[in-house]
Parts: sequence; structure tokens; C-alpha cells
Amino acid sequence: MSEGFLGRLKQSLSKTRESLVGKVQNVLGGKTVIDEELYEELEEILIQADIGFATTEKILDNLRDTIRERKITDPQDIVGLLKEQIEELLIEDVQIDKEPLKNDPLVIMVVGVNGVGKTTSIGKIANLYRSEGQRVILGAGDTFRAAAIDQLKVWADRADVDIISHQPGADPAAVAHDTIQAAKARGSDVVIIDTAGRLHTKVNLMEELKKIERVIKKSIPDGPHQTLLVLDAETGQNAVQQAKTFSDAVDISGIVLTKLDGTAKGGIILAIKDTLGIPVKYIGIGEKIDDLKPFAADAFLEALFADLSVSK
Repeated sequence: MSEGFLGRLKQSLSKTRESLVGKVQNVLGGKTVIDEELYEELEEILIQADIGFATTEKILDNLRDTIRERKITDPQDIVGLLKEQIEELLIEDVQIDKEPLKNDPLVIMVVGVNGVGKTTSIGKIANLYRSEGQRVILGAGDTFRAAAIDQLKVWADRADVDIISHQPGADPAAVAHDTIQAAKARGSDVVIIDTAGRLHTKVNLMEELKKIERVIKKSIPDGPHQTLLVLDAETGQNAVQQAKTFSDAVDISGIVLTKLDGTAKGGIILAIKDTLGIPVKYIGIGEKIDDLKPFAADAFLEALFADLSVSK
């Protein structure tokens, strides 16, 4: 973990840090005893940081147990205990992505509603793989928006990777099929397939995603190896509902959480992980092509609990 990345992450989490850790510290500053009033104030802060009611109750229940077991009486110790609770939520039950069979490319399907930064995230993920020496090919599967196809082509150029696209309105599953065949023919290492965020027709979006998944499996039986759901951190608890909806249709292996740098609702990471058991795989901390980073719980914790004087 480079100091440069940690510094960027601290800046990106500044609003969340102020809305969560900063408020907790402010409350504790005027307290001399740990009582029910203090727990109620902590509950309000956690919920406002978009950690969600259920996850907040879990954190507070564990906090009460720890305080009782360790016979803690100083309210100032609670910040450290809160960090412990958040760390436990982030590191438990980490899912392992399926690995591709020998000689097959890694196939990643990317889903999410329009406006969350899905196409942009695909370009940035492609850049990450390409920078590691992988040969990447994109599939412009959001055929219901001509702008999405054009935007993905721009990102393919920026990341210096190949792209397969059809005309607007074409069958997205056909794009997925042709992309995988092209990947096999060209010896590509990674296939990343974009999908629609909504449809202009009466076709059900979730059924369309299932169809794309089936077509992928016909070419690569154990694919897609990863299905990433892109969520906008600024939408807060609405992101949890989106995750539930997509999880009902396809097997989500990880979350790409965008716009973490512009929101005070970074606590949504905890709500998603605790409520759905889906790990956050990538976080967006800026607009540049290299501002999408693999999520690391230790770096997130260090940045979240950093000195509040860290500049935005």
C-alpha cells in the first residue's frame, strides 16, 4: 500500500470521516460516563452515515458486549472499539472469485443502473488489467443506448484495449457471444462485458441479464467468472436496494463503489457487506483513469480513522 494511494484515500474519505468518526469524537468529548443516552447518540450518527439500521444495531450490540466484558468505563475508548467493530464487519466471509479454466479468458460481466458510473468503471478496470500486462477486450453490451456504446469506445481508446460492438438496438447476448469468440481468437486474457442499466422496450432487464449469463456459459461453462455490480456511494441506502434487486437475478461476486470521494455516505460499504454478504472489490476515488482502486479493508480503516485535519 503506497503512501500516495493512502493519501488519496484519506482525502476521498474526508466527508465520510467527518460525518462518522468526527461526530463520534465530538459526542464523546463531552461525556464522562457510558450510558444509554450515549448509545442513542451513537446510533443516530451511524445511521446518518448510511450504515443502515440493522448494521448499526449489530455494531452497537457488539460494542455493548465488548464494553461489558472488558469493564470499560471511559467513553474516550469507544473510538478504538468502534474501529474494531468496523474491521470485523469488513474482513469476515470474504468471497473468493472463481478462476477461469486453463486456456479460457477471465470473463467479467458488469451490471448496474444507469448513472452510477458503470461504463466509466469498466474503462478503469480495463486499464488496471492492461497496466498489469493483460490483454483486455471489452464488449459493448448496453446496446439500448447509443451513447453507452460511444462512451465505452472512448474508454477503450483511453485504456488502449480492444472493443467489440454492434449497432444500437442489437441483441446484447449476441454482443457477449461475439466478444468471447473474439477474445479466444485474439488470445485475450480478460473479457469485460457491459450491460444495460435499463431497457427502452418491454423486455425485463433482469431476464435480459440472465440471458447474457446463459450465452456466456455456452462459450465458457464456468463463466462469467466475476459479476460486478456498480453502485453510486452518493445514493446511500438506495444502493443496498439496488444490490438486492440485482442479486435476485444474477450471482453478484463483488461491488464497484463509485464516487466515494464526493460523499459523506461511505458507511454504505458496511451496510452492503453486512446485509448482503457481498464484498466491495473496487472503489472510485476520483475522475482520472487510475482513480479506481481495488478495495483494501486495512487501507479503508486507516483512512477512515485518520486525523481529521487531513485536507479534503
